[in-house]
Amino acid sequence: MTTTVAWWESKCTQLLKVGNQSSPCFVYDIPCLQETIQRIKTLQSADRAFYAMKACYNPEVLKAIYNSGLGFECVSPGELYEIHRLFPEIEADQILFTPNFVPKEEYILGYELASHVTVGNVRVLELWSDVFKQRDVILRIDPGHGRGHHKHVRTAGSASKFGIAPESLPLVQEICDLYDIRITGLHAHVGSGILTPDTWSSTAYALASIAEMFPYTTHLNVGGGFGVPEKPGSSPLDLHVLEESLQQFRKIHPQFELWIEPGRYLVAESGVLLTRVTQIKYKGDRCYIGVETGMNSLIRPALYGSNHRIFNLSSLHSPLNITADIVGPICETGDIIGHACQLPETSEGDFLLIATAGAYGRVMSSNYNMREPACEVVL
Repeated sequence: MTTTVAWWESKCTQLLKVGNQSSPCFVYDIPCLQETIQRIKTLQSADRAFYAMKACYNPEVLKAIYNSGLGFECVSPGELYEIHRLFPEIEADQILFTPNFVPKEEYILGYELASHVTVGNVRVLELWSDVFKQRDVILRIDPGHGRGHHKHVRTAGSASKFGIAPESLPLVQEICDLYDIRITGLHAHVGSGILTPDTWSSTAYALASIAEMFPYTTHLNVGGGFGVPEKPGSSPLDLHVLEESLQQFRKIHPQFELWIEPGRYLVAESGVLLTRVTQIKYKGDRCYIGVETGMNSLIRPALYGSNHRIFNLSSLHSPLNITADIVGPICETGDIIGHACQLPETSEGDFLLIATAGAYGRVMSSNYNMREPACEVVL
């Protein structure tokens, strides 16, 4: 966490009441979310910020983000429709549509419901030039290398499906000249969970060098991927250093606006997953603590090895004297929420709290094994 005392620690009694009524459940704290939004808004180097709503689309969370003045980055028709349903008065200019490998109809819809549409494949411009003719387009570029805590969240390089390779850009130029397509923005997103603050300025410099090929370019979108510390002792992303590096870029390239797309960074710390202990088992030197829900609610640890700190909310300040794997009820060996977690003496009926679960939790949940995932509660 980036604060000395986590919000959930000060609301322990309230969370235990919520757990007794609704466990298993994701719990979101709006004041914590608002505090994180304000941190992002201190980045004077960023002209615009669009929340990547795939991270969490709980209506109350989206409402807090909308009221803060941030825009929304959408990746599907469902997300576009949901934003317009919740905020019928929203201006199209507040919506950025960034699909990939989708049918023609989605690009058409994107221009109907959003002002900004991103294309990440030169083939799209060739096949469906009638959609893009005499329109503004943002190109998603692959800068050639990705960053992030796991290969599944690195979104650049030849091993990633995202972005247009630099060697394809001369063909993009030809197609744009032929059909009067205006490339007004360049975008790159190199990965997620990044804690290296110069990442986004490096992306900006890479895009600026490409912008020389597209004279209509007015903005550079350096993406999201702002990391959240997950392991004990991890340092948070230094926004001050990030700001300084982007401001230096702006001194050199004042002709461009800079856009960012924070997703997980905004909502991760504001959400936790509460679940009750069901069984405890010892096998050899291993201790397994079973809980009500597992990868059907939180698939991140199984999918790409993410780490979530886990606490016994029922004995929050007791000595840590157990090392255990936290496992769910799903019939998969990979149904492990936490490996080698340090906990106090724990009993069946205790409530465990899985931290930094506000992003890519409920939105990635499923009914696998025909088990209902955790519900959502907003404080």
